[in-house]
Amino acid sequence: MLNNFILLAQAQQALPSFLIIPFLVLIGMIAAGPIFFGHFWEHNYKTVAVVLGLTVLAYYLFILGDTHMPVHTLSEYITFAALLSSLYIAAGGIYLNVNANATPAMNVALVAVGAVLANFIGTTGASLLLIRPFIRLNVHRIKPYQIVFFIFIVSNAGGLLTPLGDPPLFIGFIKGVPFFWTLQHLLSPWFISIALLCLMFFFVDRRNKITDYTPRPEVVAKNEEKIEFHFTGKRNLFWLAVIIGAVFLDPNVIEGLPHIAYDGAKISFLREVIQLTAAFLCYRYSSKSALAGNQFNFHPILEVVFLFFGIFFTMMPALQLSAEIASSPQYSQYITPNFLYWATGSLSGFLDNAPTYANFLSLGMAKYDLAQNIPADVKNYALGTLNPETLVQLEAISLASVLFGAFTYIGNGPNFMVKAIAESAGIKMPSFFGYVVRYSIPFLLPILTLVWFLVVHLKLF
Repeated sequence: MLNNFILLAQAQQALPSFLIIPFLVLIGMIAAGPIFFGHFWEHNYKTVAVVLGLTVLAYYLFILGDTHMPVHTLSEYITFAALLSSLYIAAGGIYLNVNANATPAMNVALVAVGAVLANFIGTTGASLLLIRPFIRLNVHRIKPYQIVFFIFIVSNAGGLLTPLGDPPLFIGFIKGVPFFWTLQHLLSPWFISIALLCLMFFFVDRRNKITDYTPRPEVVAKNEEKIEFHFTGKRNLFWLAVIIGAVFLDPNVIEGLPHIAYDGAKISFLREVIQLTAAFLCYRYSSKSALAGNQFNFHPILEVVFLFFGIFFTMMPALQLSAEIASSPQYSQYITPNFLYWATGSLSGFLDNAPTYANFLSLGMAKYDLAQNIPADVKNYALGTLNPETLVQLEAISLASVLFGAFTYIGNGPNFMVKAIAESAGIKMPSFFGYVVRYSIPFLLPILTLVWFLVVHLKLF
């Protein structure tokens, strides 16, 4: 999210620890609100998120006199909101329906396709394109665990292979990590993660014998005869390509692009204007039947936009304090691949994985007197040119930021989006802590531990 949390933390006065309270309050209300005061939360979550975010923002501006971090946070938030909103609108006008039996094998095949697709159109694009067909396919047997495994596989782990896959990896790419570095170094852990998650999903899904809806005999016969795909909204594929292509229009990478110069940084606005314009035209000329078939409305994206406004601004102190602690000289000896994996993962699950990646990339590089704002330094760090351990460190940071992004609803943008779409379809999703306790810990954590042990600790891949 910011170019260098560590140098910023060292340059400014120490933050008071009470500044993390708004973030903890917001996370607590996201977790407890739907359970204990659902009516209040449903009608006031926007106000709560915005007020808490503005409270922290005001403290930075008027008490600390710090404009650097708020400006960059606002820039990153606008980029985040523009991309997710644009993809949501574009995908909402694409109606994909699968006529098939919703068997465990079919469900696994669909999420596996999504895991591959995520590396071309991003985890957000793949999630928004496939979540509605996935729900329709399982309409007679849909359960919350199916949505959770969709989040694990399509919305997170699937995007490990290219910088397009997940925001943390794209941050690495624009800072100097070679484009095919992820494919070269993360293919084995990607395959291990996806294979194990799909295997778990298959066996859990086999136990789903309860049906609340019995299809007509002719529908069953048709589905058993052959698998059919119905696709409406082909024109939206063009706008989807425009939105994804605009991601590369970064003034820090491509010289000559229009930008806003601030404090030595180049803040993008052309990319966001193109994406939002494409989204408007996409919605304006979308197929009405596709929108109706998807039961398209703006509630899910508004929930994400408002809640993440609060998350982005309230987590500024948490990120800055963590960087300040971790960058202390007495802790430099502990900056190892093992530490970076678990530290990056822990924060990625409960903050947001993109700024966490940037934070720990700075931390890992600082140990070797390298700077992440120098592309040559980042490339040497990624290739292990100066020290072979730096390559393993970047593997650890990359794996943890992407895989742990699935640990909670707020670890990665698509998670909350998929949850909101599922709930708008009438699926009762688990609470924040229910998601973690019932699914992340028993199903995801063992795989995260295995990946750490094989890839980071033993360095087998």
